[in-house]
Amino acid sequence: MVRGAYALARVAVLVRVPARWLWWLGVVAAGVGVFVPGLTGRRIGVLGGAALFVVAAVVAFLLRRRRYTDLGEAAERAPRGVFLQDRRVTARAWARARRWWLLGAFVVALASGVLAPAAAGMLLAGAGAGLWAKAVGLGRWERAHETLLWIRPEYAGRGPAAASVPGYEATGPVAGDAAPGGTSRRRAEAPR
Repeated sequence: MVRGAYALARVAVLVRVPARWLWWLGVVAAGVGVFVPGLTGRRIGVLGGAALFVVAAVVAFLLRRRRYTDLGEAAERAPRGVFLQDRRVTARAWARARRWWLLGAFVVALASGVLAPAAAGMLLAGAGAGLWAKAVGLGRWERAHETLLWIRPEYAGRGPAAASVPGYEATGPVAGDAAPGGTSRRRAEAPR
């Protein structure tokens, strides 16, 4: 393959997309679970779910956080000939590759309402909230360094900071259609 003839996906988008999916699937599962009279009762289920939400959010936020920073600091400048993936393309590819995992997690969260109403849904939502906070943190890093972080999509199968990821590539702050942190550039740059 000729150097430069490959695609790059935004690291922050690859964190923000699972955050959105896990958040909404968790909210829906928890909302349905509240109406299911589980074995533990609603109160225990919701209180346990709240504790799981906090734990999942903290773990998702802290997991591999140092690795993201290390990879960002060591990022090499992307060559001119690379193709920068649109955030929608990245989001669609991520969801398509994990659709059965997402469906399975949602079904398990719904079914677990029989034991502890809303608890597993709140766990999913907590993981989503932690990943969203991590994407916001990546956005702050990108703004502070005036750099956007990118990764080759084939390296991000186990996550954008997995041990198998050899490194990130960097561009200036205006490359691509996603603002720092992975948000839509149009919405992020709208006048206030």
